[in-house]
Amino acid sequence: MKHSLYYKFILGYLIFGLLGFVTIAVASSRLMYRHLLEEKTENMYDEANLIASSYSSIYQGKRQELNTVYPQLQMMASFLKTEIWVVNRQGIIVVDSNQSARSGTMIKEFDPTDTGNRYYRIGNYYGQFPYDVVSVSAPIIGNYNTYGYVLVHLPVDQIKDEANQALNVVYITAVVIFLLSLIILLVFTKTVYFPLKKITEGANEYALGNLSYQIDLKPHDEMGYLAATLNYMSDELNKMEEYQRTFIANVSHDFRSPLTSIKGYLEAIIDGTIPPEMYEKYLTRVIAETERLNKLTQGMLTLNSLDSKGYLSRSNFDINRVIKDIVASFEGTCDAKNIIFDLTFSDSIQMVYADLGKIQQVLYNLIDNAIKFSHHDSTIYIQASERYEKIFVSVKDTGIGIPKDSVKKIWERFYKTDLSRGKDKKGTGLGLSIVKEIIQAHGENIDVVSTEGVGTEFIFSLQRAVNG
Repeated sequence: MKHSLYYKFILGYLIFGLLGFVTIAVASSRLMYRHLLEEKTENMYDEANLIASSYSSIYQGKRQELNTVYPQLQMMASFLKTEIWVVNRQGIIVVDSNQSARSGTMIKEFDPTDTGNRYYRIGNYYGQFPYDVVSVSAPIIGNYNTYGYVLVHLPVDQIKDEANQALNVVYITAVVIFLLSLIILLVFTKTVYFPLKKITEGANEYALGNLSYQIDLKPHDEMGYLAATLNYMSDELNKMEEYQRTFIANVSHDFRSPLTSIKGYLEAIIDGTIPPEMYEKYLTRVIAETERLNKLTQGMLTLNSLDSKGYLSRSNFDINRVIKDIVASFEGTCDAKNIIFDLTFSDSIQMVYADLGKIQQVLYNLIDNAIKFSHHDSTIYIQASERYEKIFVSVKDTGIGIPKDSVKKIWERFYKTDLSRGKDKKGTGLGLSIVKEIIQAHGENIDVVSTEGVGTEFIFSLQRAVNG
């Protein structure tokens, strides 16, 4: 887990938080500085004009000395935390709010109009300050003449300090929000990372062949659904693995018995154990065992073809005619056991839409089973009737029946009841599996009703032909 997605997520989250904080700090610092600069200079300009109007009365014929307005000048400077000068047209500082040595100093290259399209300028104001200041000016006008200017200076560092103080609130808020957002990380860890880690562990166990491993996750969300799906998948794979082992064991058993018989008979013929006059008898048995192997192979090939989709070749045909033809093919077998058929059809012609060859195989297997497990001198009942746009076919015998604990297992491949093995050891155990696969491939159902010692009935449905 050294380079896991979780740690990449945390790293990305921290990088995002850091970059976000830096971006907010830089952007808000510039915006705050510009906002305070505009606000301060606007206030300074208003105060400069107010002071200039007070000084302009001196030049309007009123009796008023500069010293009379000096307290106002000093009070304004203290309130605004600025330094205020009164400068005449020649650039000589007439009054300084700080009463510094600048009074009487001439400002070299003094030009109050060099602010351009702004009403303030930033710099050391013609070398008068050892640091940068923001300066605004307002003309002193009397009798329609300009006699001087009121200059207001504010250190740039002071504006920056105020901006930083205001930004401290922003920074603290950003840090608090980032720390609170770690709750999202904790929620992600609990609801995504830990469940995903368990799912990964489960997947590794499945990859190592431990299909009995269960992922212990119960939340009702996507992670819980994924865990439940993987648990279900492992159960199905485990069942499939068990089925494969059983399948191989059954195939081995059913192939080994006839092969052993064939080998034994042939070896006995070769070494002279069986005399020549008995060759025909034992070669006939070898042929019978060969036919059994061929039947078993054909059954497996049929099941394999049924496992693939799109193999059906459907057409309209009369199910009554098919039943009659297949019953006729068992005439010799039935005569040996004195078994008769009772056929019942709800109509003279009943057309169905299905694969003719596959349905013939279904009927052949069901009737063959009915004969195999019927008593001598008994009757097999076959019925075909129409209900709910379906044709239902029933094959019923009055034979030995199926034990209750075996009814659900008869559809399994290679499954044989003990009664079946005792009655006829030549069966492959694939007949009913083939029957069910064919019917399900048609999208239909097949059911069985059986009572041991009474008989068995198989009922399956087929789609009625639209134009039948």
